[in-house]
Amino acid sequence: MTKPDPGAADRHELEQLLAAGFVPAEKRRYAWLLTGSGHYLPECIAAALALPAVDFFLTRAAEEILPMYDWSVARLKEHLAGRGRVIRDSSHSAAPVGLLYRNHYHTVVVAPATSNTVAKCVAGISDTLATNMYAQAGKCRIASIVFACDTEPVVVTEAPGGQVILYPRAIDLANSDLLKSFEFTTVVTSPAELASALGQP
Repeated sequence: MTKPDPGAADRHELEQLLAAGFVPAEKRRYAWLLTGSGHYLPECIAAALALPAVDFFLTRAAEEILPMYDWSVARLKEHLAGRGRVIRDSSHSAAPVGLLYRNHYHTVVVAPATSNTVAKCVAGISDTLATNMYAQAGKCRIASIVFACDTEPVVVTEAPGGQVILYPRAIDLANSDLLKSFEFTTVVTSPAELASALGQP
């Protein structure tokens, strides 16, 4: 007996979006990438949900950590309340990037971004959904906002088991600084800076 495929509906929705063609400028929205970072994750999700139109893109790592912070795909969809979609990483070729080519988004947000994601963005490596979306946004001249986690010598973050103190390496700090020089990229380092970049109070 064939087991039901829980991702089939998501893939079908993506196929329909890709087949729909180009979107008029007034209907463009935010594309919000969630990675494997939990740094200010609740604050980032709250900022995303405050936007009038946003689609969440979940990397495989994001799907692993979301339940640790009491979030799930179903809960994200419920809170979007029809104002957006949840698009999951269900293809080897990062098929969702095709939505950038069809004018669906005016801004790509990677928040929060792991140090691994930032390093790959700096190196031009695009082998994950998050890094591929960032790279293709740049090639399409679409603005990106990246909430880099490792931007200070000492980082205090909330982990599932409680507060954790981390000491980013010199390479982590250098990558975050270097990303600031990239075209069409705004790097933010706190929820307040993220809100400002989004035009939120």
